[in-house]
Amino acid sequence: MRLNGRQDQGIPMIYELRTYTLKPGTTGDMVKAASTVSLEIRKDDYGKLEGYWWTDIGPLNQVMHLWSYPDLNERSRLRGELAQNPRWTGEYVPLIRPLILRQDIRLLNGVIAPVAPLSSGNIYEFRSYRAKPGGAARQWLDLFTGALVHRERYSKIVGLWQTEAGQPNELCHLWAYADLNARAAARAAALADPGWQAFISQSTALLEEMHSTILLPAPHSPLK
Repeated sequence: MRLNGRQDQGIPMIYELRTYTLKPGTTGDMVKAASTVSLEIRKDDYGKLEGYWWTDIGPLNQVMHLWSYPDLNERSRLRGELAQNPRWTGEYVPLIRPLILRQDIRLLNGVIAPVAPLSSGNIYEFRSYRAKPGGAARQWLDLFTGALVHRERYSKIVGLWQTEAGQPNELCHLWAYADLNARAAARAAALADPGWQAFISQSTALLEEMHSTILLPAPHSPLK
């Protein structure tokens, strides 16, 4: 599949985005545990870590981590093996369990596989849109991917997904910026672009909800 000159090769069938809501004041402890104990135990042997972030603007006291698997069966197999790993159950799980208030999972089909920014030290914006039932999600995706050439004049998309499970009819996209000023400038320039304006006018009526969260990458995140 080619999207505006970008060739998607070998997109795993399934991505898993896990969002953990934490007790206030414990985000640093969670990130430290994930970047040391979890990283040492899991590596990429139980699913490939694509990115790990904590929230900065939007819902607070959360971490979000993105994993990829070849398919749902492989995800189930690998997570089953991880649950039998004595170091995982004996060292890592007891370390983080007291910190977590809630766990939410999205299973995502990849449309554009994650592409690392050219430079590190970025902030990330995770945007999730809930489309109207009855095929609106597919219509929005077709319009979005067709208009992406206009949007990427100002900043490059990191990844694009549609939900398989969790919230139905949801589109998720991830962007990277050098800082909040760069984000504001890119979005202002895109909103002034006639091609992007045409996309907005055609697509807005397909959506019911739009959410945005600003994320900061953890030290061990492959996407920085």
